Amino acid sequence: MKQRQTALILPGLFLSFSVAVIARIMALAVPKLGGATLAILLGIILGNTLFKQERYQVGTKVAESRLLEYSVVLLGFTVTFQTISEMGLRGFLFILLMMSLVITAAYLIGKKMGFNQKMSLMMAGGNAVCGSSAIAAIAPAIDADDEEKGQIITLVNLLGTVMMLTLPFLGLALYGDDLLQKSALLGGTLQSVGQVVAGASLIDADTVKYAMLFKIARIIMLAVVVIVFERMTTKTPTKTKGKGKLRLPIPWYVLGFLTICILNSFLPLPSWLNEGAHFISTWFETTALAAIGLRLDFRKFLKEGPRFLFYGLSVGAVQTVGAVALIWLLRL
Repeated sequence: MKQRQTALILPGLFLSFSVAVIARIMALAVPKLGGATLAILLGIILGNTLFKQERYQVGTKVAESRLLEYSVVLLGFTVTFQTISEMGLRGFLFILLMMSLVITAAYLIGKKMGFNQKMSLMMAGGNAVCGSSAIAAIAPAIDADDEEKGQIITLVNLLGTVMMLTLPFLGLALYGDDLLQKSALLGGTLQSVGQVVAGASLIDADTVKYAMLFKIARIIMLAVVVIVFERMTTKTPTKTKGKGKLRLPIPWYVLGFLTICILNSFLPLPSWLNEGAHFISTWFETTALAAIGLRLDFRKFLKEGPRFLFYGLSVGAVQTVGAVALIWLLRL
């Protein structure tokens, strides 16, 4: 059984790593683009031309999800409480206001456009918190239909991809060298962890680190969002259909990141450990970004109907305008 599973994973995993290696080599000739940017661009081109075969899907999915999660954990070796404190109270207030805005807007727009309550809630949670992971946690709590869940996951990922490829350039145009403002824009709006890493990588490594702090602040709020949404959709939230007690859905990699961050803040870790973790994290990240590019299927953009696409673009517009306005109002 394990051998069969390994055989399914290896082709896509090896392809993702190969694209990452090629991207890192190309980055030597084009250093301004960087290995991460080239990995995702090369992945998009190859994934929609030469490597569309089904045999690569399992491995690229593992590379996209697992390697990125490991990369987030290892990021803890480069972050301390002092780094987190640089977000300041205004940074945390920005996250709370952004999440409230996005949840309210996505829910109201969805209802206005004729989407049912559960689809609107999944759209709200997916965009406000952490994309597909949030939807996967919310869906069973509100007893959502599997088909509707799949439609919203697709829509959120499509929107996240568009924003991932455009917001970094908006951030550079609006904020120039201001690291915290660029990081707030990306970490406070982009849907999934992968999209935050990919989008921030289009700028630089420091933006990745700080954007992830904003993103992790959003992910930590997932448990609260799930509980609130469950109470909105059921009269007796403590006795929903066979669910028993609601599990707090804090992803393991967030707990891992926070644990290592605590160790890094209070213990004198050797420099070779930090440097080694950074090296491994960089390769995991580049390979994961290559996989994200390889899995980006342009045909999905054409399959979704105009109503779904307009819903996604409307929510994305609210997120972008809201983030820019809050960054200005809070003087981040």
